[in-house]
Amino acid sequence: MKSPALTARDRLIVALDFPTQAKALALVSVLSSSVSTYKIGLQLYTAAGPAIVQAVAATGAKIFLDLKLHDIPNTVAKAVTAAGELGVQMLTVHLSGGSAMLKAAVEGKPPHLSLLGVTVLTSATPETLGEIGIDSDLQDQVVRLADLGKSSGVDGLITSPHEVGLLRARLGPEITLVTPGVRPAWAAADDQKRFTTPLQALKGGADYLVVGRPITAAADPQAAVERVVEEMAG
Repeated sequence: MKSPALTARDRLIVALDFPTQAKALALVSVLSSSVSTYKIGLQLYTAAGPAIVQAVAATGAKIFLDLKLHDIPNTVAKAVTAAGELGVQMLTVHLSGGSAMLKAAVEGKPPHLSLLGVTVLTSATPETLGEIGIDSDLQDQVVRLADLGKSSGVDGLITSPHEVGLLRARLGPEITLVTPGVRPAWAAADDQKRFTTPLQALKGGADYLVVGRPITAAADPQAAVERVVEEMAG
């Protein structure tokens, strides 16, 4: 999916974090002329299943299926293959699953599917890592997992905008960097702990930005998209 010719609008991914298919499709209908890629995460996929992927894809939009797969290698490989058969363009796996799982996932994906490895969640803090027995500095943990992902063959990484510049400099221009935890200058932080503005994330080296509530909870989602795109364009 990565292309040097991407416009600011092409780089925007809107998160469909809704409890029902009807609410998600209502927003897609409103934004159909201005947004080309949508993220479907655990809440919506659990509620609506593959049908929501097929329904959004039927509008001509691209799908980022954010399931953060983390299981034994064989199970993950089969799940990746199944996601590819749904026609999604992006799919996430947890890099903390280790190299055997990641390599199995890479082997299970079709050519059109971009496999994205999750480093450290944007809601995480150093205290979060300590609770699960990771003594490393948060940034060191991000780098360790990013290196593991690249060596295992993933196509891209999910990373906080706080680490995107570091990973771009370390891993080079070819790997795709997708950045959640983006909040426009005019929006509330919500539960994100490590976030920046859209323009800051792009300047750091992000290829795609995931934006949810600043758009989906806005009184006028279409106007919010235009504000975000304008901010992305600087």
